[in-house]
Amino acid sequence: MTSVTISKRLQTIARYCPEGARVADIGSDHALLASYLLVKGIASHVIAGELNEGPYQAALKQIHTLQEGHRASVRKGDGLAVLRSGEVDVICIAGMGGQLISSILEAGADKLSGVKRLILQPNVGEEVVRRWFMDNGWRLIAETIMEEDGIIYEILVAEPGHVTLPYDEKDRTLEELLRIGPFLWEEKSPVLEQKWLNEREKWHKVLAQLQKSDKPEAAERIKQIQAEVKWIDEVIACLHTDKQ
Repeated sequence: MTSVTISKRLQTIARYCPEGARVADIGSDHALLASYLLVKGIASHVIAGELNEGPYQAALKQIHTLQEGHRASVRKGDGLAVLRSGEVDVICIAGMGGQLISSILEAGADKLSGVKRLILQPNVGEEVVRRWFMDNGWRLIAETIMEEDGIIYEILVAEPGHVTLPYDEKDRTLEELLRIGPFLWEEKSPVLEQKWLNEREKWHKVLAQLQKSDKPEAAERIKQIQAEVKWIDEVIACLHTDKQ
């Protein structure tokens, strides 16, 4: 059996793939996740989608190394355009911005019929993805926040269903939970606290630059950022207190 080594981030995504599922990985990064799912016997069939020629050729080369390669398809195309309706049970999209992921899903909405699970890992803009779920009939069922090589990642998993259920009867507002993540808020891991500490540091740097400016619009922007920092401080305080 061929061995495939993948990152902790991709291993976490793989754990959310149901056994026996037909899985599409859009923007497949050399088809590593797709290969792993086949070699480990998790997926029954995989489709690796790539937009550009270089990554497409790299994915083809990777799949050709597998004994299980006959259960894989590498396709070149834009987003979900590489899929036929009803062809897969699970769609994974990882390593892109939340806005781009949402745009890919929106543009390929006709390909989502029959899809049972979405596993998405936005590099930024997690809130955008959670909002897309809510606006399009997908219920967030799980979230993971993790750190690898100094970078913090969030993995969001959704299935068709009751979109507000994860947000109901929580001690923060819907708008706040869309930003933080309802399951992440319940878990309150040290990595979540670190994420918001990083956010606070980023905004402090922006404030320091703005406070040097004499432009009229700077004053209003400073007020907005100060309000944001105050909110982040309160979130961090709650995370820290509840963890103790």
